[in-house]
Amino acid sequence: MSKLAGLAGFAVTFKTMFKKTATEHYPESKAPTAPRYHGRHQLNRYDDGLEKCIGCELCAWACPADAIFVEGADNTDEQRFSPGERYGSVYQINYLRCIGCGLCIEACPTRALTMTNDYEMADDNRTDLIYGKEDLLAPLMQGMTAPPHPLAPGSTAKDYYGRPEQA
Repeated sequence: MSKLAGLAGFAVTFKTMFKKTATEHYPESKAPTAPRYHGRHQLNRYDDGLEKCIGCELCAWACPADAIFVEGADNTDEQRFSPGERYGSVYQINYLRCIGCGLCIEACPTRALTMTNDYEMADDNRTDLIYGKEDLLAPLMQGMTAPPHPLAPGSTAKDYYGRPEQA
């Protein structure tokens, strides 16, 4: 019986010798990621270019790996970065600590923070893996104005937040 067991093992090996290999040829040919893949974070903007981040620090509190640092500041009429009273003046994500869980995304009340499909973040320098606000902000699209700038004339909180102004 032991001779047949050895032949059965060789039969499995012999069958797999002629199968097509499943090797990925990364980085020459990159396979698309799943639509809901959790990659690099992005700080989003409103249609006029103002930042959605209000500096509330809820994302930092929700992060189990303590990978996010946010420092909020007050907007003024001369220096307005977001439509609300506050904005995130300092925003950092340490990708050496981030575990990609997405709890920060769920905690964000303004949908300012989302995750992109970008997964190529490897680096040989540890300090380059701490992304600052300038690295995380979504690029300005056509028709957007770089902040700081005032709210659009005649705009209300409903225009930005989708709900009537709070009294």
